[in-house]
Amino acid sequence: MNAETLIPETEEAMKKAVEYSLHEFSSIRTGKASPALVENIDIHVQSYGSNMKLKQLAVISSPDPRMLLVSPFDPSTVQDIERGLKESKLGINPSVDGKAIRLPIPELSEERRKDLVKMVKQMAEEGRVRVRSARKNGMDGIKNLKSDSSITEDDQRDMEKEIQSITDKFVKEIDQHVDSKEKEIMTV
Repeated sequence: MNAETLIPETEEAMKKAVEYSLHEFSSIRTGKASPALVENIDIHVQSYGSNMKLKQLAVISSPDPRMLLVSPFDPSTVQDIERGLKESKLGINPSVDGKAIRLPIPELSEERRKDLVKMVKQMAEEGRVRVRSARKNGMDGIKNLKSDSSITEDDQRDMEKEIQSITDKFVKEIDQHVDSKEKEIMTV
């Protein structure tokens, strides 16, 4: 690792941590039907003999705010998709409607909303830990550059300040997303 690439690589690692957290947030169910809720569920397709993501097997649409419609590309996979949705931890009961599957999204109770907020906060903390891990790797890289005499003490201090400010920016971004997701979940 050299002095020119250390900070951009660290920033990229932090950006990926934030993106991963946002992806995790999208799987949390709010009161509205969203294809992101089910698109990454693993479905075992017996005729293919493998596991696939639902988004690889079907078109997922939301015809109205309380309903998801799953339209398989291959009609022979309807039963496999239905079974996979029942086995998922979503708590949604799919109903087969010819060649499509309807997923009615029930209204969330107050208690369930609070549980979902706790889950979002836990996911956010995991995201912050990933960002801080990238920060630690960057700081270790700076120390290694200093011990190799590749950079001066002033450069080391400047780089450490820059990495810390990047870390603060990404942690703040995660916090903002948590706040907006919490409002979205708690809105009835």
